[in-house]
Parts: sequence; C-alpha cells; structure tokens
Amino acid sequence: MRKPELAAAIADKADLSKDQANRALNAILDEITQALSRKDTVTLVGFGTFLQRHRGARTGKNPQTGEPVKIKASNTVAFKPGKGLKDSVN
Repeated sequence: MRKPELAAAIADKADLSKDQANRALNAILDEITQALSRKDTVTLVGFGTFLQRHRGARTGKNPQTGEPVKIKASNTVAFKPGKGLKDSVN
C-alpha cells in the first residue's frame, strides 16, 4: 500500500474527503518526523514506537573491490512494533 492508497482508506473509514484525509496523513507524518529530529520517541499504543538510534562509525567493505571503507557515524530511525501489531501479523 502506498501513501495515496492509505489516504483513500483513511478517507473511507473516517468519512472524510480524500483531500482532508491526505492533509491529516501529512500532518501525522510531519509530526512524527519533527519529533524524531528532536530525539523524541513517538509511541502509538498497540501499534508501535518510532525512535531515533545512533549508529557508530565502523569499517565496511567495498563489494566491488573488497577494500575496506570507513563508514561515518549516523543517526537512523528504528521502529519497534507493539503487541497489537505483532498479534495481528502472527
């Protein structure tokens, strides 16, 4: 499912226009993005938690030449699924 399909499903279930559902979805995604940039976690009970994780510098390998490559430290986003989401998948 892509973003337009998700917005259409939200519009159908929440009795909104597709434009309103799309704006609501964009607002949710913007708030999650801003919270993660502030190093806050976002917990949606029953669904899961979005959090920022730090990845330290490490040495990798160039797959074409096999020579070692230094990989800089970076931040990434992690998602831990909640019990409700885990149960619905299994």
